[in-house]
Amino acid sequence: MGEPVNTPGARPPEHTPDPASDASGPDPGAGPISGRVSAPAPASASVVSRRRLLWGGAALAAAGAGAAAGGLLATHATHAGQAGRVAAPAGKGRPTFLLVHGANSNAYAFAPLIAALSVLGYRALAVDLPGHGVQANFPISYQAPQDLAAFATAPSPVLAKTTLEDNVRHVADVVRRLAAQGPVILVGHSMGGATITRVGNDLPEAVARLVYLSAFCCVDLRSILDCFLVPEGRTTLLPTIPSVGNPEQTGVLRTNWRSADADFLARAKAAFAADYDDAVFRSVLNTFEPDESAALIKDDARGHRQTWGRIPRSYVRFTEDRSIPLALQDRMIREADAATPGNRFDVHSLPAPHLGPADPTAVARVLASLA
Repeated sequence: MGEPVNTPGARPPEHTPDPASDASGPDPGAGPISGRVSAPAPASASVVSRRRLLWGGAALAAAGAGAAAGGLLATHATHAGQAGRVAAPAGKGRPTFLLVHGANSNAYAFAPLIAALSVLGYRALAVDLPGHGVQANFPISYQAPQDLAAFATAPSPVLAKTTLEDNVRHVADVVRRLAAQGPVILVGHSMGGATITRVGNDLPEAVARLVYLSAFCCVDLRSILDCFLVPEGRTTLLPTIPSVGNPEQTGVLRTNWRSADADFLARAKAAFAADYDDAVFRSVLNTFEPDESAALIKDDARGHRQTWGRIPRSYVRFTEDRSIPLALQDRMIREADAATPGNRFDVHSLPAPHLGPADPTAVARVLASLA
């Protein structure tokens, strides 16, 4: 979602503007769905309170729902086993891209990007984080016809107990095994950024590069929740998406992605993929999982200068993102660069919404340039 110039969301002066930043994108509020003509207004500072972020909308659980280029799932779907989805093998010594999804998502969401990387001759693997993929929670009350009262209180056996540390251990185990075969480029989308940062803390020698796809990169700000409490994060549209149930009782942030309500669909589309075709967006929405751990957004997600700070890193800004606003992306870049002035972000920009470009080729080409 082209990059604004001389706005609070513009890249800080110390970054050289990317050519893509001059491209003009569609109006983020365009693309009416189910008869809606305009997107919901951004949440005000008074609305985006700590309690609102924890309970309101898909809130932070949806920060990361789907993965970059998720709009082409129906076109490029590829499968592998439970551990992930693998592209064509690369030559010895060439890097493997390890892709980490965000909230309410799974490894399948990266299928289009893996296909695009495979065509370019690169190997990629996407992992299912704990409680996602085949472990995802789909209560019978979530199936049609839905029982929304039962759905609101249904238990979530895995995610109710999952922490950021669980995600880090899971991904770190995969990194160790891949590193035995060659360089590993660790890529996180949205909330997946918190996981790759913490893996970087633990395994700086095993990761050749960290890549953040419009993802959280906490250095000064302690947690994902804290990112949305600063001025740069308050324009997020995530709290406008209705949620289900009480996370203090279920242990999860829950959303009914199968809702046919026109207002719900319009709010979700505005937050995630305002410029997607309506039919494409609905197909992506059907890959979302209803639950995300409520603990993840509050856990310490900060990178440590002595370990994470040594790893070369890149940030791919999605300039039309209305879930993680551009101003927040730039603040995280600035704070990371200030923490490690000798190891600054390599910054790229794409005129894309939170789910990334509908065509994954642009993201694949950026990743290929980093290999």
